[in-house]
Amino acid sequence: MNRRSFLRSATALGAALPLASAVTAVASPTAGPAAAPSTASRPARSLRKGFMYGMFNSEAARKLSVRERFQLLRDAGFQGVEMTSALDQTEVLAARDALGLEIPSVVVATHWAKPLSDPNPAVRAAGLAGLEQGLRDAKAYGAKSVLLVPAVVTKDVGYREAFDRSIAEIRKALPLAESLGVVIAIENVWNRFLLSPLEAAAYVDSFQSPFVRWHFDVGNIVTQAWPEQWIRVLGSRIVQVHIKEFSRKLRDEKGPFAGFALELLQGDSDWPQTMAALDEVGYSGWVIAEQWRAPNTDEGASLRRLSELMDRVIAS
Repeated sequence: MNRRSFLRSATALGAALPLASAVTAVASPTAGPAAAPSTASRPARSLRKGFMYGMFNSEAARKLSVRERFQLLRDAGFQGVEMTSALDQTEVLAARDALGLEIPSVVVATHWAKPLSDPNPAVRAAGLAGLEQGLRDAKAYGAKSVLLVPAVVTKDVGYREAFDRSIAEIRKALPLAESLGVVIAIENVWNRFLLSPLEAAAYVDSFQSPFVRWHFDVGNIVTQAWPEQWIRVLGSRIVQVHIKEFSRKLRDEKGPFAGFALELLQGDSDWPQTMAALDEVGYSGWVIAEQWRAPNTDEGASLRRLSELMDRVIAS
């Protein structure tokens, strides 16, 4: 699709801000994808290591208290943890304060089961309530943002409907986000929605608010695109980053989700180019692991291994 056709189609979706100016802004000529600078020629990155709480998904981990999980993370060298919303705030805050971990982000617990794009108004209302709960949890924990999957396109939910409904529901939550000082961060996932970086940037810009930005997931992009290209388009819209590996070879051999089942640095995420792109756009926040770990391994040893691999990613 040429640029004029894209603008005409995107504008028809009904974004509040004319997409022509947004796309022009993000599509300006830049230097090409040069080789990543050597580690000897660039300053050390000031990125901080976090872990997605929802990745405590082994049978052994599920038996641990919040504080015990936080202890494992601190011992492994993590500085923060991305929480899920709608947990016991008192327990989470007690663990945070006792172990000294920060909580940079909160994942909205309802966005898959009760998407803002659902045709049923009652389901959308429940999804909106879940987003608002996430914002309040984030404020209580001192988090900068909430992670939101904004819509899910299905056979029964068209792209246009997903676009319009999600925009309308997020707008309802925006005054609360602004009053709390918490960013609503849209994440790229396999939801068949916002499939190009230009469209993603225009979607964010349509809200005309610094409290709607982007939570960039490296591994989720690799199956269809190249992370460094998305990063350069999204630029300062990126407020958080998920670190995740993906293998196109495993995807092709064993199925889509099998592509995630390998360690960091073993797949196709091209970490030197990805990290160089983050440098180019001035990103200096958290890198949060939403990374597969081998099952039936000692939790402490597994987290230490992941922490070490993240150090290598950050230094790449």
